[in-house]
Amino acid sequence: MITLEKVKKAADLIREIIIMTPLVHSPALSRQFKGEIFLKLENLQKTGSFKIRGAANRILSDINRIGHAGVVAASAGNHAQGVALAAKKAGVPAAIVMPEWASITKQEATRAYGGDVIISGQSLGESLEKAKELAKEEGRILIHPYDDPDVIAGQGTIGLEILGNLNDVDMIIVPVGGGGLISGIASVVKALKPETKVIGVQSEACPSAYESLKKGRIVTVNSSLSIADGISVKQTGKLNFRIIRKYLDDIVLVRESDIAAAVLMLLERKKILAEGAGAVPLAALMSGAIKVKKGSRTVLLISGGNVDSPLLGRIIRQGLINNGRIIRFSVCLDDVPGALSGLLALVSSLKANVLHILHHRSARNVPIYSTIVELEIETRGPAHVREITGNLKKAGYYIDI
Repeated sequence: MITLEKVKKAADLIREIIIMTPLVHSPALSRQFKGEIFLKLENLQKTGSFKIRGAANRILSDINRIGHAGVVAASAGNHAQGVALAAKKAGVPAAIVMPEWASITKQEATRAYGGDVIISGQSLGESLEKAKELAKEEGRILIHPYDDPDVIAGQGTIGLEILGNLNDVDMIIVPVGGGGLISGIASVVKALKPETKVIGVQSEACPSAYESLKKGRIVTVNSSLSIADGISVKQTGKLNFRIIRKYLDDIVLVRESDIAAAVLMLLERKKILAEGAGAVPLAALMSGAIKVKKGSRTVLLISGGNVDSPLLGRIIRQGLINNGRIIRFSVCLDDVPGALSGLLALVSSLKANVLHILHHRSARNVPIYSTIVELEIETRGPAHVREITGNLKKAGYYIDI
């Protein structure tokens, strides 16, 4: 297990490398969920996620054994950048094995932090095998992303910071992938304030820790594509699972639509950019998977903010659609002057914003003097959608949503 003394030692060791990230109170979220909600903003950490904490502690703890060959790691994103920068700060070379599908943005970010990027493998498992080969052949030290006591202790420094700023916290909600982050935080919290609940959150797309905890043993799960790719780990680490079984109060699952809505809410309400994995604690509150007791104090760990711009656009759009903020519908109109302007005038009078218009004059089964018009409009939400569709129907329009 990870002792409190080990985590405190890690905090001293990495103090000059990391940022002590802010813990901020959210009045808007507090009103919404009837409790005091705080956000621990690891998206503001160096490299954009918490990963540099564990990487830095692992490297600095073993700095005397690391030879001229340096270190090696396997990752598609946050761990890659964390190891690259931590190694650069420590003055040792770092080779980072990334799978072939790793985004160009994250490859370039890893190189910018000083990592020697090696593209190998169709999966993270294959990339990790390549990293192990390099460690053996070249004498590099392997920096595991989560199943390592020094990495876990480094991530546990977040727990020290939370309790140092908010000693009377009732619940801490943490994203769970391989388990390094939550096992480190739980080790600290249960040592200092055992009555504080520590609850993990995973996506339904990859429920590895959830299923392992339910079955009482480590299981490997099938996963599907998720916007929370940072926690899409098919199998929990061995040491991590032992700590999770001992200390965690619960693990819950959230849907992809919940995650998209949480990313959107953080961006719109708090001006906080969180990646999908970083937004799952808020998604758990929004979906009702976790309930907050009235007046209690809850910390949501926003674990990272590294999201590719194209993906962010899709996440925001999905969130808007799921929240009823964007709707698409089609209307069959007489193909005569004034028909479209009449429809648009009604939509405008209902204070909706037209985003896109498409005409389909040659659609199948459309009368020869008619046209199908497809509208995409921005609304204020579900109640506004009902108002718009109700008024369109009253005006004689047959709409297909």
